[in-house]
Amino acid sequence: MPTRVAAIWPVGSGSAAWHYAQSGIVSLSECGLGVLFTLIGAIAGTLLVQRLDPAFLKHIIPILLLATAAYVLFKPQLGTEDIHPRMSPGVFYLVIGLSLGFYDGFLGPGTGSFWTMAYMLGLGFNLTKATGYTKVMNFASNLSSLAFFALAGQVYCAAGLIMGIGQLLGAKIGSGMVVARGTKFIRPVFLTMVLALTLKLLYDTYRK
Repeated sequence: MPTRVAAIWPVGSGSAAWHYAQSGIVSLSECGLGVLFTLIGAIAGTLLVQRLDPAFLKHIIPILLLATAAYVLFKPQLGTEDIHPRMSPGVFYLVIGLSLGFYDGFLGPGTGSFWTMAYMLGLGFNLTKATGYTKVMNFASNLSSLAFFALAGQVYCAAGLIMGIGQLLGAKIGSGMVVARGTKFIRPVFLTMVLALTLKLLYDTYRK
């Protein structure tokens, strides 16, 4: 049975979401439908991962992350400004909220990158706005997963609290830099983090 070692992750995503909302980048009143479907998906993913081994997904996720990085790299205008949405918010949150909520509850790595890309391609958000809204959805799925892992006795609070303090500080600094510098700052950071996460996942998956 998989165990989440330190599930105080909502501290970082929650802090960042709050800072983005305070700056006006995110309108929390527009997030209700997304939060609802993300919570439902995350609950389903969390319950399933307590019964199944998610190892099979670990071979697929690095490929998807590399595809995400490549798309952003070769589409330099992507996310520079808002564009006409390709999906209505209702359809977007039903499909993406359930899917990425489920994935975050089931496995997790790269969820933020997938949300950011989905917001840019589906709702036409610029990269700064997509990043802000991503944190709200991350917070919803992280909080849901934490609650269910805690009920199952699979949370190590001491390690989680230490991580949470670091995430709280990092989220405040990072969200402040994003608000101040915008898309030109986010793009190289986004690509660097996606590639770094991909390399880590590949190492963890294939080192044996």
